[in-house]
Amino acid sequence: MKVEDALNGAPGAGASFTAPALLRDLDVAALLQISRRQIHRLRSAGQLPAPLRIGGAVRWRADEIAGWIEANCPPLEVWERRRR
Repeated sequence: MKVEDALNGAPGAGASFTAPALLRDLDVAALLQISRRQIHRLRSAGQLPAPLRIGGAVRWRADEIAGWIEANCPPLEVWERRRR
């Protein structure tokens, strides 16, 4: 199943809902099938696309995370070059 399918609640995705445009750390962890703690480790190490800060909240763009996963989670330097 593609990441976009999981984000959009496609059949087999386990849920039927409209995907939010922004993801919490818990959502990103679920997509990557890792712990929230690992999300924060990857973020601190600069190995995860940069999140947005909205007040005190940290959120990731769903489309950026989906694209990063579809590209096989490349190193951040490679991902930044591809995005331009």
